[in-house]
Amino acid sequence: MENSSRSALVAGRVSVETIMQELSRDRPVFHSEADFQHAFARSLWELDPLVQSRLEVRQGNGREYLDLLCNSPVGRTAIEFKYFSRRWSGTHGDPAEEYNLKEHAATDLLRRDFVFDLARVERFTTHPDTTGLVILLTNDPSIWSTPRTNRSTRDSDFRLHEGRTLKGELLWGGGDYPANTRDLVGKYYLGWNDYSTLPGTNGQFRYLVVAVYLPKRA
Repeated sequence: MENSSRSALVAGRVSVETIMQELSRDRPVFHSEADFQHAFARSLWELDPLVQSRLEVRQGNGREYLDLLCNSPVGRTAIEFKYFSRRWSGTHGDPAEEYNLKEHAATDLLRRDFVFDLARVERFTTHPDTTGLVILLTNDPSIWSTPRTNRSTRDSDFRLHEGRTLKGELLWGGGDYPANTRDLVGKYYLGWNDYSTLPGTNGQFRYLVVAVYLPKRA
């Protein structure tokens, strides 16, 4: 069964689409990934105070941490975030707040790390009543755009462009680096959403949400 993010609920109560829409009105841009995580958690609480959010929650053997764990009386959701920027400078808000985003050049590593997070969230959602989300926000069009050629690259299996489906065994460099191989349990269609449009070069931001709903063992 293919997982859909269109109606994904955080902790069984608030749709991730609603959270992102509300968030974009006040925070169309972020200084960092940590800034994004904190703002998301705050927006969720404002929409539904019954959902409790905890940042950097230790998992399993204690060597791994989850970006955000959300709990409510009807369920819980494990969330990983990615914020990948191209260079952009400007101001927003009242009073005006200055932003100077740095250039993240390694798009192949971003794709790899996103898939790594997806595989981790699959492991973190084996608990009953737990779902997962992996959220990527970026102003780099090369991430959401279909490649112009079919030329194979080391991150071909990890591509995140619009309309792609992630499933099964994903090989880095055709399998030349086994440590980066990931085998996904679920099947995930990738559909991008507009987030904000700011003045200047690299001012368009879009986001990708991948929802994880895995069958629970009896």
